[in-house]
Amino acid sequence: MDDRLKQLLVLGREHYERREYDLAEHALRQILEKTDRFADVFNMLGVILHERGDFLAAEAHFERAVQLNEHYTEALLNLAVTYNDLGKYEAARQVYSRIRRGEGETGVLDPFVRGKIANMHADLAKAYADVGCAQEAIAELERAVALCPTFADLRLRLGTMYRDAGNLALAREHYAAARDANPKYARARVLLGIALHSLGAPDQAIAEWREALALDPDNMTAKMYLRLVEARRGARAGEAAPRESAPPPTVPGATWSTLDEATPTEVTDLLSRTTADAAEATDEAAREGSS
Repeated sequence: MDDRLKQLLVLGREHYERREYDLAEHALRQILEKTDRFADVFNMLGVILHERGDFLAAEAHFERAVQLNEHYTEALLNLAVTYNDLGKYEAARQVYSRIRRGEGETGVLDPFVRGKIANMHADLAKAYADVGCAQEAIAELERAVALCPTFADLRLRLGTMYRDAGNLALAREHYAAARDANPKYARARVLLGIALHSLGAPDQAIAEWREALALDPDNMTAKMYLRLVEARRGARAGEAAPRESAPPPTVPGATWSTLDEATPTEVTDLLSRTTADAAEATDEAAREGSS
């Protein structure tokens, strides 16, 4: 390698590490005019092109990097991510399989690598969910969570997928894991509360909703659920000790007898409808106030 080529490589890598992509590209392109045998040059150019949104050009550069070095893990990951961005989900899965074979199924991957692969699985899960393939979406999210069990957002998404599939026990498990991974995640506590209430644990549900409000005092969903459940309890107390009193507050679409007789799933549906009705009423009031 001549001295000029060495200087260009050093310069290109330094600019790339500092994210000075225009300067890095200028040096890297000069290298390609002299030789096309450096896998990392193609990988760096691929990252630069991907950053600009030119996924097709990025794809070609990452593929060339992998051709030159089939064990180049970073380039493989970048290629898989780019395939995902282009909607080539099966190609992304195949590249991921190559990475796993190279590392060994039981090997401990670098956290950066695990995070990238987990996000790939999450993207694929969304693609499956968008076309109605719930079980496939759940399977992809399970893989994502297995790689990054402390990613609260992935846990929350998986919990919601299980909830929508009717498996409240697993929904509760993943909501609780999301809360434990990020105790300040108010939404995780709200959804955990719904699952707990539906599974017949109202006291635990109320505790989660109150904690959610402590974290986010303006959380309208937590306020609505607390109001509904506490009003229901007040109605029961009134039935146990009859006296002249005002009736419990009415909630659109809900009655206390309905709640008493409902199955856990029906309670969840009723609570969801109540939240939607309250939001609609708020919007109507806002529109009337502005007219």
